[in-house]
Amino acid sequence: MTQDAYYRGDGVPRGDTALPEPPPWRTFPRNSAAGVFRPPAGLTEAVNAALALRRPLLITGGPGTGKSTVIEQVAAELGLGPVLLWHITSRSSLADALYRYDALGRIHAHRIQQEKAQAGGDAGVDDVAAFLTLGPLGTALLPSKRPRALLIDEIDKADLDLPGDLLDVLERGEFRITELMREEQHTARVRTWESDVRHAVEDGHVQCTEFPFIVMTSNGEQELPAPFLRRCVRYTMPKPTAALIRDVVHGHLGLEVGESGPTAELVDEFVRRVASGESVAVDQLLGTLHLLNGPARSQGTERERLIALLMKDLSGA
Repeated sequence: MTQDAYYRGDGVPRGDTALPEPPPWRTFPRNSAAGVFRPPAGLTEAVNAALALRRPLLITGGPGTGKSTVIEQVAAELGLGPVLLWHITSRSSLADALYRYDALGRIHAHRIQQEKAQAGGDAGVDDVAAFLTLGPLGTALLPSKRPRALLIDEIDKADLDLPGDLLDVLERGEFRITELMREEQHTARVRTWESDVRHAVEDGHVQCTEFPFIVMTSNGEQELPAPFLRRCVRYTMPKPTAALIRDVVHGHLGLEVGESGPTAELVDEFVRRVASGESVAVDQLLGTLHLLNGPARSQGTERERLIALLMKDLSGA
């Protein structure tokens, strides 16, 4: 079977065509890669240092090197619960990561309450907490018996001020919700990040009892300020070796990569390209091997075209 067994580009309907099985990391609901991740040398020591010191762990490395998988494995092994995710963009702010206040939603609800009252109905209660949602960082800082796991992904894409803004909150492990303090609401049940669970906040003050396990990832695209780096445990993902990639391929695909043959040549070429400075990711290699060794495997020139399609340098268009 070849790659044109599904879509052929001839306009002929084939609604009964069975599509191929997805690769293990593209099944939904998504399966965590924590069980197959193999930490490179020095990473376990860095993780344990961050846990012991109650400091964030900053992991720098190229795309697809497993930076964001580390925290999933740590959370699974130590029972820290679902990983909270804060994906950084140039528009990300500390305020949104702590909590969000839906002011417009509250104004709209207030108008509806007034209309009900004027019609003689029950207007209900104006509760500011109903319009507050803790962000990923705010949720991670809630009091808990076990630390929460928080992934701050691609911190180097942040506005220049964000790392500095983070320092005070991460040092003190606390923050205040201005809207609750302003209205002197002593106890408010506030919704947590990406959940219907509500947590009681006293006097607008959130203070962690266990500092969260925080992993920050960086592609090294922007230099981070020294005061920020001083408060992190730092680890740089090493360049992949052929032995490491063979383990990764076996873990994800169950393929035994020998010392020679087409698959070994592809692995060796990947390692060579990374070592020479090209930007190619492990998941590109895994996807390529999944197709080349699956039921729709390709041969000859078709195989070479598929490799060229999937293994493009990420620094280009």
